[in-house]
Amino acid sequence: MRRFLLVDDEAPILSALQRAIRRMKDGDEFEFEVFTNPLDAIKRSGEAPFDIVISDFRMPQMLGVDFLRIFKEVQPNTTRLLLTASTEFETIISAVNEAQVFKYLVKPWVNSELEENIGLALAHRDQILEDQRLANALRQSLDPLSAEQKEMRALEQEEPGITHVNWAPDGSVRLVDNE
Repeated sequence: MRRFLLVDDEAPILSALQRAIRRMKDGDEFEFEVFTNPLDAIKRSGEAPFDIVISDFRMPQMLGVDFLRIFKEVQPNTTRLLLTASTEFETIISAVNEAQVFKYLVKPWVNSELEENIGLALAHRDQILEDQRLANALRQSLDPLSAEQKEMRALEQEEPGITHVNWAPDGSVRLVDNE
């Protein structure tokens, strides 16, 4: 199941976008959450993970670039797309630089282009997740600590000093350090 979060202040755009994405025939099932208010969408982003987020550029409450920048802080691995009627080069550059937008979609969109870009965005998301999985596996394989050493490290972090033993010259354990 692929989860999309769609944000646009115009409800008909959200409906049309959902219809267009649902027509894709790549075997994936899609689940959508739609918001006309980006502030509500930001709140939701802290509650559930999403594969793709698509935001309109111009909304009354905030610009889409600002929304996507905030969203990136909450869910950095979600692929971000910007929907815009603007063809201003600076708008696009701002979106890419500030919110690390993967692609921008032009309104009105052509369904075949939308389908291609959504496919690329989903592949990008899959690649991010695979890269993370491989990096975690590599980190684990390179960790030279034994299970016992890891447990001791965890205990020491929880209770500093708990793994330190004061030995007396005769080999007994000192409960109170006299020296």
